[in-house]
Amino acid sequence: MTQFLNGLAQSAPGAGGSPLTQFVPLIAIFAIFYFLVLRPQSKKAKDHQKMLSELKKGDDVTTQGGIIGKITGIKDNEVTLQVQEGVRVRFLRSAITGVYTGDAPAPKSESCGCGRPDRGCR
Repeated sequence: MTQFLNGLAQSAPGAGGSPLTQFVPLIAIFAIFYFLVLRPQSKKAKDHQKMLSELKKGDDVTTQGGIIGKITGIKDNEVTLQVQEGVRVRFLRSAITGVYTGDAPAPKSESCGCGRPDRGCR
């Protein structure tokens, strides 16, 4: 068995070829990584920074902790939210995840109870 493997290793062609053809797959992997991971992530971060810079008094917002409140005061890095009448909480501006629109999730469709709304009742 060892002689067979040695024979295969010795008869294998050398790794000849231009260095360019060896780097093409590596360059392709980096391009795919950029377009599938880095570019969307930087776009999302840019949109979030824009949203944070456009915050104003009276906006309803949500925080990273899931708290929903109305902005009553804004400083440089700090936002004061009124979460209930007379209850104000200070948050870092970076803890705001988005403007709250109050949209409720779509109601579930009627089904037979099998857990598959795409199938009709039998």
